[in-house]
Amino acid sequence: MVARIFKPARTAMQSGEGRTKEWVLEFAPASPREIEPLMGWTATRDMSAEVQLAFDSKEEAIAYAEREGIAYQLLEPSPRKMIRKSYADNFKYGRIGRWTH
Repeated sequence: MVARIFKPARTAMQSGEGRTKEWVLEFAPASPREIEPLMGWTATRDMSAEVQLAFDSKEEAIAYAEREGIAYQLLEPSPRKMIRKSYADNFKYGRIGRWTH
């Protein structure tokens, strides 16, 4: 049973950094999903794939995995590059791009 420790990315509906400060430990699926014959939904018998544990820091998540004897894979987050934008850039003289106003 291998777990991965990562910092979740922000959702597409989110412009800020809310709910991206914590580290998550989640287990990789041990068995593939199968199609349930009655309804046709995808199902799995692996309940550990449904468990997600949240930690305040990377060190806490690593310490928990080592204490419980869980093999883990650490995924470092890529740094977010900030793009400085100004509303006045929409009306700049040498603006590159089509005028849409």
